[in-house]
Amino acid sequence: MSYDDSVVIEAPSDSFWEVGNYKRTVKRFDDGHRLCNDLMSCLHDRARIEKSYAAQLTEWAKKWKQMLEKGPQYGTLEKAWLSLMTEAEKVSELHLGVKCALMSEDFEKVKNWQKEAYHKQMMANFKETKEADDGFRKAQKPWAKKLKEVEAAKKAYHLACKEEKIAISRESNSKADSNVNPEQLKKVQDKVEKSKQDVQKTKEKYEKNLDELNKSTPQYIENMEQVFEQCQLFENKRLEFFREVLLEVKQHLDLSATSYSNVYQELEHTIKSADPKEDLKWFRCTHGPGMPMNWPQFEDEEWCADLNRTLSRREKPKKTGDGVTLTSISQTGEQASQPPTYNSYEKNQNDTTEWSDDETNNPFNSNETNGDNPFDEDHSGSEVKVRALYDYEGQEHDELSFKAGDELTKVEDEDEQGWCKGRLENGQVGLYPANYVELIP
Repeated sequence: MSYDDSVVIEAPSDSFWEVGNYKRTVKRFDDGHRLCNDLMSCLHDRARIEKSYAAQLTEWAKKWKQMLEKGPQYGTLEKAWLSLMTEAEKVSELHLGVKCALMSEDFEKVKNWQKEAYHKQMMANFKETKEADDGFRKAQKPWAKKLKEVEAAKKAYHLACKEEKIAISRESNSKADSNVNPEQLKKVQDKVEKSKQDVQKTKEKYEKNLDELNKSTPQYIENMEQVFEQCQLFENKRLEFFREVLLEVKQHLDLSATSYSNVYQELEHTIKSADPKEDLKWFRCTHGPGMPMNWPQFEDEEWCADLNRTLSRREKPKKTGDGVTLTSISQTGEQASQPPTYNSYEKNQNDTTEWSDDETNNPFNSNETNGDNPFDEDHSGSEVKVRALYDYEGQEHDELSFKAGDELTKVEDEDEQGWCKGRLENGQVGLYPANYVELIP
């Protein structure tokens, strides 16, 4: 390898001691500030996930609790199934607690530490970064100056060596060339001598500068080490702080060591408490052969006669202190403004049980009425104008239907069951509840 080739491949190393390579250490200050932001973003994202998961659990529990309550499942197994919803609600609360801890404790702790550790300056960098950079530059400046002199002396020495080689080569060629006169050969030999003197001179300077550089190196190393250790102390604080925060985050995320285990112990106990035999027994007694039954019995003539007397009549409204009760439904207080209501199921049941096969008392017997309306007779002697207080929809063919405010004519007074006979303006005659109307003055 020639000398020129060795110069071409020569390159500075990546060592910390090279001029300017301390910048990587200084950059850690900026990186530390950015890492604080990254850690806060990391915690914020996790808190958002915890919040979203808690909300989804709550929504899921609400949806399925409603479906189960309206569904056909029953008994202890229903309770066991519902315990999954209870578990979801409790776990949701736990994860909301995790979210709050991450943001109110861990996030805020990193934010406050970052504010105290890094001090922003006007030139968009941090005070700590500038101090470290100034310290390294001051420690490296004398040594870097000597190194620059060494590099210049080395370059001059290498150039002199190169010139010497060229002069020696020319001298050899001139001696071999018979056409070169003695005067020209003397000039070439003088050039060779001068180049040798330059080599010696530049070599001495190079060695001197290198010696001075080597003498200053220990002091350079000491000064650089001192500044570097200060940077290390700051970075150590950051690393220790991050480890502390991560351990606290772990404590907040780890629900298994606290109430999480209690949630699943309770869930397991509730599920194991489900008793299929007990559920089957309950269903048998509530909806199956275990239900009570009023079996048909012989009824005497007096009972049948009482039934016939109540044919096509309803239960008389029971009057109470502040309201009226129709079919056992009371309207009191602020409900008094609402119309009395009818239980259609009970009414149909009453109509079924009270109807008699004895048609002698049936006012709608086709043989006696010949298809005519039994209410068509003239009652003009006792007719009174009344006004409807509430809407009423007739539930049987012998009942009238009207709206609140409609006027009709009462043709018979209230009977003992609380019903009146009346006639609408269109001429239809039928029954209506007496307490659904008022007299027109």
